[in-house]
Amino acid sequence: MKLLRLALRTLRREWHLPELRTLAASLLLAVVALGVVATLSTRVERGLLASAAELIGGDAGLASPEALAPAYEERARADGLAATRSAGFPSVAFAGDRSQLLDVAAVDGRWPLRGTLELAAHGRSMTGHGPAPGRLYLDHRALVALGLAVGDRVQLGGLELTIAAELVREPDGGELVAMAPRALMSLADAQRAGLLGTGSRARHRLLVAGTPAAVGDWLGWVKARALPQGAELITPEQTQERMRSAFDRAGAFLRLTALLSALLAGVAIALAAQRYARRKTPEIALLRALGTARARVLGLLLSTLGALALPAALLGVLIAWGLAEGAWRLAGVLFVHVPTELPLLPALAAAMLGLAVLAGFALPPLARLAQVPPVAVFRASMARRVRRVDALYLVPALVALVLIWSQSGSARLAGILAVSLLGVAALAAALAALLLWLIRRIAPGAHPALRLGLAALARRRSLSMVQATALSLGLMALLLLAVVAPALLQGWRRELPPDTPNWFALNLQDDQRADFAQRLGQLGAQELNMLPLAVGKLTAINGVPVDQLNFADPRAKEWVDRQLRLSWTGALPPSNRVIAGRWAGPAPARAEVSIDTLWRDMFALKLGDRLRFDVGEGSLEATVGSVRQVDWSSFRVNFFLLLDPAHAGALPHTWLASFYLPRGHAQALARLSRDYGNLSLVDVEALLDRVREIVDQVGGAVRWVLGFSLLAGALVLAAALATSAAERRHEAALLRTLGARRGQLRLAAACEFALLGLIAGLTAAIGAAGAGWWLGRAIFHLDRFVPPVWPLLGAALLAALIVMLLGLAGTRKVTRTAPMRLLREQ
Repeated sequence: MKLLRLALRTLRREWHLPELRTLAASLLLAVVALGVVATLSTRVERGLLASAAELIGGDAGLASPEALAPAYEERARADGLAATRSAGFPSVAFAGDRSQLLDVAAVDGRWPLRGTLELAAHGRSMTGHGPAPGRLYLDHRALVALGLAVGDRVQLGGLELTIAAELVREPDGGELVAMAPRALMSLADAQRAGLLGTGSRARHRLLVAGTPAAVGDWLGWVKARALPQGAELITPEQTQERMRSAFDRAGAFLRLTALLSALLAGVAIALAAQRYARRKTPEIALLRALGTARARVLGLLLSTLGALALPAALLGVLIAWGLAEGAWRLAGVLFVHVPTELPLLPALAAAMLGLAVLAGFALPPLARLAQVPPVAVFRASMARRVRRVDALYLVPALVALVLIWSQSGSARLAGILAVSLLGVAALAAALAALLLWLIRRIAPGAHPALRLGLAALARRRSLSMVQATALSLGLMALLLLAVVAPALLQGWRRELPPDTPNWFALNLQDDQRADFAQRLGQLGAQELNMLPLAVGKLTAINGVPVDQLNFADPRAKEWVDRQLRLSWTGALPPSNRVIAGRWAGPAPARAEVSIDTLWRDMFALKLGDRLRFDVGEGSLEATVGSVRQVDWSSFRVNFFLLLDPAHAGALPHTWLASFYLPRGHAQALARLSRDYGNLSLVDVEALLDRVREIVDQVGGAVRWVLGFSLLAGALVLAAALATSAAERRHEAALLRTLGARRGQLRLAAACEFALLGLIAGLTAAIGAAGAGWWLGRAIFHLDRFVPPVWPLLGAALLAALIVMLLGLAGTRKVTRTAPMRLLREQ
């Protein structure tokens, strides 16, 4: 208790010192930046999972080719969860002399647990749940193909069912294109008709919904058991890859900005602690001379630091909660129907991380301070003697690496930032050392003021290198946030320009293409693109039937059993990039197929392998000629398998068209859909709007965090420039005593700080450009991203000017004070 009271008195007495205020402000800023972004990221993640749950109809589930044991549902209900069963299978519906293959989902009356089932009947829209026994929902394509309307009867699975409504939209995992028209029937009807018996091609599903804790307990229980053969868990993370990619990028942006802010605050903490330790050296030497043990000295220093840090961290947590709640309310348009609670743990974890940053960056100088010998009271040079190698100085580096790792959420992002920062630090130190080497050669013949500035840098060789490195790291983080991050966001926006195709047309026939294109042209449609679409199955790999092959990837079996979408084109699609082999072109000598990386990995394929597909009444064997990297977030028409047109053009197929049409053509599109009864139009404008909205919201969040970062950058500049303030005051006093004029001292200081700022600015610009280029390609998948070179150079020169002006402002008081007073203050 005595030590604590002494620490509190010390803190109260020394609170006026700028070093302590910088330490407190830096810690507060680190906690606020990390806390706000961590809290927002947690809420966005929860909102994303809830939104994705609406796409699958529940919070989680289990899918299996066999009927699931009752124990899974019983356990869910014991955990307080709602549960629903369903099964999906293909079946043929008959109406008079017409028949149609349908993709049928048999559901119970509780389905869906999440999301909305949209229906239409007799000119009005409605929502509901699974159909009652004896009733059926059919989508538009099925109604047109069978020539039926709501209220008519249709035969399915040997049962006569009444069409109760048209199926408009259902939770479907985010699938934009369905292979066959969709139908919803009662699970009881499917069981009564024998459609789910032994040997059926049905895939059974059990979906559950409830509180996150209860869902997590159920998933843990399921994972602890041996799943049935072919069974797999259903989770929201697996759905809607286009949206998932957008939120992954958004999270990466937020984590990057918060991380850079925290690192800036850490640099300011390190510099302020170093200066505080230097100021405390005479006092500690006196305590040691009076017999105070080293352990007690270190305890006093750490207690003072703790008394400063704990209130600052607590205040940072409260501010972070307030700002996170306000930001969420402003950005709540992303999840209008998904209320989420304010999570408390992320901000508390940020406070612990902030304290770790403070301890890691401040501990080395304070621990070395406790080892000041008593003789330093009489010989100041003894206080400055330090060991060449001290393991304590590895602590800040380790803390920085842990901070990067914990906050990045990605090993790749952490590695890029760590390598970039280390590279900038090394380059800044090398440039500073080169400048100091050149000073010896150019200083003698330089202008007197310049000579004074160069001499000041040379005398404080180690301190000058530390200042240059710290300024470079701080400015690089600021340039990444202020220049590179907006450029990355702009590159993301350019991926979805205003004329991105927002409509897909399915089941277009050969003889309809010309008239369909003409009708769209009259409506003002743009970016029309048509690709053939054939439905087939993979039957053999390298001459071996797929039924006889054992695949290491469990997904391969499911893909073998499902129908595949095949297409062909002579030109490489825009959102595709060949990463192995060569693109076949329009007319290769033999049939070739280009595969996506997913297929390469799932089936362990390599260039030269032969794949045989059955399409309709025929088959085609093609050689793997290339592997493509596909950007599935581009909202363009993409395929896992692309054949060459010369050998695949004769396969039975329809056409898939994508086009952009401005808003306000709903009635014209409805007439178009009626005129082409076989056609299905899919509107993806809502998905596009949501992705664009995410980009805008991320831009706003980045601007928020940029405000924290600018404050942190100002602290770094102030702390870096203040590290040599005491030496500079002493030198100025001596020079004023020897007759130096104020103008000469100001010019000398301007030269000194301009050189420091120039080194830091250029190094930071190079580092920010390299890191931005690397991040753009490796993290945000913007293959065409080029860092804005000229804005970076301009910002670097501006930073050098700011450093010079701040340095002059810091020395203004020194140059205006009488020499005798300055000497008395030393």
